[in-house]
Amino acid sequence: MGRTKPQEVASAIAKFPHILSYSVEEKLCPLLAFFEALGVQENKLGKIILLNPRIISYSIELKLAPTVNFLYNLGLTEEGLIGRVLLKNPFIFGYSVDKRLKPTSEFLKSLGLSQLDLQRVAVDFPEVICRDVNKILRPNFTYLRSCGFNNGQLAALVASYPPILIKSIKNSLEPKIRFLIETMGRNIDEVAHYPDFFRHGLKKRLELRQKLLKQRNINCSLSEMLDCNHKKFLMKFGFV
Repeated sequence: MGRTKPQEVASAIAKFPHILSYSVEEKLCPLLAFFEALGVQENKLGKIILLNPRIISYSIELKLAPTVNFLYNLGLTEEGLIGRVLLKNPFIFGYSVDKRLKPTSEFLKSLGLSQLDLQRVAVDFPEVICRDVNKILRPNFTYLRSCGFNNGQLAALVASYPPILIKSIKNSLEPKIRFLIETMGRNIDEVAHYPDFFRHGLKKRLELRQKLLKQRNINCSLSEMLDCNHKKFLMKFGFV
């Protein structure tokens, strides 16, 4: 299963002590063969167990196969794609297809995301597919609507940066939008054209760069301000 550190094994056991009760031949070997068939490399198999040791208790037929079928029907038919999802977020296999994964994908469709958009969400941001529609995704959508984004802008925002639907409103979305409007003097239409705004940290990037630009009375687009590392930013605007 690749190289694993003693502390990683101890952590896995602490998370799910019952892991010690499962037979290697009867349970672990078929499970690892199943993962390999999905395109997970042999040296990556241990990572899945260590991240989500509870996965060893899941039935291949009753729990894992339905999730694989869901992802396949979503369009992840290219060899190895479902394995990539598994490696990125092995917890996705712990959720009910009918109670969680399907409702989430249907909600995303209702926002205007295309089938290709949904595939990208599943591969690059599988944690979004795992979240509860009514507790997390819909409240975030409602909040963003209240900020003034229209439906078309929201569809583009979510398609470009899906985690916007699972970010904390209180700790992430609200402070950034307030900073954008009140401190930067910009409007939300600029964010609609640059969804990656929400990727950047408020303290480490937004506030620092805004302060530097204000000192020089420099006006620029959000992408010009943020689409580079700090060294390139300083060079671009003549700070070094």
